[in-house]
This record gives sequence, C-alpha cells and structure tokens, in this order.
Amino acid sequence: MAPTAGPDAVLGMQAAYYVTTGVAPFVSRRLFEAITGPKHDWWLVQTVGGVVAVLGAGLGFAIAHRRVTPEVTGIAAGTAGVLTAIDVWYVAKRRIRPTYLLDAAIETGLLAGLLRAARG
Repeated sequence: MAPTAGPDAVLGMQAAYYVTTGVAPFVSRRLFEAITGPKHDWWLVQTVGGVVAVLGAGLGFAIAHRRVTPEVTGIAAGTAGVLTAIDVWYVAKRRIRPTYLLDAAIETGLLAGLLRAARG
C-alpha cells in the first residue's frame, strides 16, 4: 500500500494549484481562453479566479502558521467537491470544454487525498 500524504501536504498542493489557477485569468486572457474556451462574462471569470486564488492563499497561510483545523480542511474538501461537480455537470451539458475534466480530475485527487489523510 502506498504511503498516505498528511493533510498539510495535500493542502499545500491544493493551495499552490488554487493560487496558480486563480491568478491565471489575470495573467493572460488570451492563454486562459485558448485553454478553456472563449468567455462572454470576463468579469465573472476574474471573480471566480480571485476567490479561488484567495482561498489558495488562505490554505497556504493556515499551513505556514500551523493552524490547519478541521474547519480549514472542510472548506478545502468542500471547495474541491463543488468545483469537481461544476466541471462535470457543465461539460456534460456542453456549456464548457472537456478541458475542464482535467481540473475535475485534479480536484478529485485533492479531495481523495484529504479524505485519506483524515482517515490516516
């Protein structure tokens, strides 16, 4: 059986992923839309990106200050679950590109890692 990563390791990966993907729309709209498809409401893309980046930064600060509480882990797990569900639902409805299934897979991996760490 493979060793289980601790919650701080999984949250660290999630923090880095969220900060990176959250700031992406602010770095290059052209590159972001090349990967995810054209967006009509750019303000909404930036709003979601900003919220995801702030969440990632908050997870990073919780780890750095040794304040990873069950509430922090619950917020992280809940966010990963919601983002997975949104990705899968709207790809199935053909509203967003199948590229989003890569994000869903990453989010599912983060969620699974958090659940394994909680059990271990």
